[in-house]
Amino acid sequence: MFGALELGLIYAAMALGVYLTFKVLNFPDLTVDGSFTTGGATAASLIIAGVNPFLATVAAIFAGFIAGYITGLLHTKGGIDGLLAGILTMIGLWSINLRIMGKANLPLLREETVFTPLRENMWLGTWISIGVLLVFTLILKFAIDWFLTTDLGLAIQANGNNRQMIRSLGVNTDNTTMLTLALSNGFVALCGALVAQYQGFSDISMGIGLILVGLASVILGQAVFGSRNIFMASLGALMGSVIYRLIIFLALRAGLDTNDMKLTTALLVVVALLLPRWGFLKRIPSLRSRGNRASAKAAVGTTDDPANEPGAQVPAGTTDVPDGTTDAPARASTSAAGPTASSKTKEG
Repeated sequence: MFGALELGLIYAAMALGVYLTFKVLNFPDLTVDGSFTTGGATAASLIIAGVNPFLATVAAIFAGFIAGYITGLLHTKGGIDGLLAGILTMIGLWSINLRIMGKANLPLLREETVFTPLRENMWLGTWISIGVLLVFTLILKFAIDWFLTTDLGLAIQANGNNRQMIRSLGVNTDNTTMLTLALSNGFVALCGALVAQYQGFSDISMGIGLILVGLASVILGQAVFGSRNIFMASLGALMGSVIYRLIIFLALRAGLDTNDMKLTTALLVVVALLLPRWGFLKRIPSLRSRGNRASAKAAVGTTDDPANEPGAQVPAGTTDVPDGTTDAPARASTSAAGPTASSKTKEG
């Protein structure tokens, strides 16, 4: 159980990267399978060469950043379809990763890694390591939340929602696309570097099918937590990674064959996509429904109040007049008294 929680928190970095491209930018990036291995290969090679593991991890992030930027260049400047650009970069990274490692597998069992202090103090597999990893992933989550609320982050969100509109406002959508892809693959490469150091080796095939794992994490999390705002959406991606690892752990404990892992992941994605459409999640109270109800409430007297809308209906017998004036019934009584007085004068 502790190992599943630790892996879920480590893979949360990859889930946040997938969230940036697939949900925020609305870009089907398949570079993930290659950049994940690039991060692990870069970190493992530098650690074996005697580089500080933390510096090696930073170098892995930079390598993933470059991989994502290349995909962005192929799509924006080369005019290649986004899906095909990611596939081309992923295929090219296979040979590059072999060049980086020099062979198909690099062991790190006797090398110092970022997890060495936890391992030496016998903290791996305990609540202490889970707490450390949770703090780390929360830092990444809040960094993304803050970035998406800046002017550049808002431009990236607008680019994903309506590229033509944001381009008409003078925003360079090519730059925002390349930057988002670079940041996303930087997160993915960070995850690859941490996974390689956690499991004690880097392998050329460690990233195969990882995009499906990332999609499963994002979709599972947002099916439970919703995506009403940035905070809940990124939290859903983070917790979705943990939920996915726990489901896999329970499935293996129940006797599932390890050869069926990819099929299980595909079924999880299908179920997570279909349950919201069937309305199943709406029948049970959850953080998603609470968040939607809280955001739906509007203070009385504010601009969100339906009564203040220009097209709001006015009850019969009244007139929609500004505050401080007499209402329609009072004026009606005054106008009713006026003709009576004038008629009496004429009669006199």
